[in-house]
Amino acid sequence: MKVFQEKLKELRKEKNLMQKTLAEILQTTNSSISDWECGRSQPDLATLAKMAYYFDVSTDYLLGLEDETGAKIKPKLD
Repeated sequence: MKVFQEKLKELRKEKNLMQKTLAEILQTTNSSISDWECGRSQPDLATLAKMAYYFDVSTDYLLGLEDETGAKIKPKLD
């Protein structure tokens, strides 16, 4: 899911966080953060919820289903 990986990296950089620091915050590993940002894997639902809470965004935003204002976006069904 390319949208998710781009949003995660963008949000992390906006807070000037290293992958290692975000991993500590989310109680995961540095390699997990790297894998998510490169699209090699995806977080579980509990971790996705932690991300949304930490970055003060919705899970729909992280998944590319809404924009920064909360307006719904129709996903491309590839």
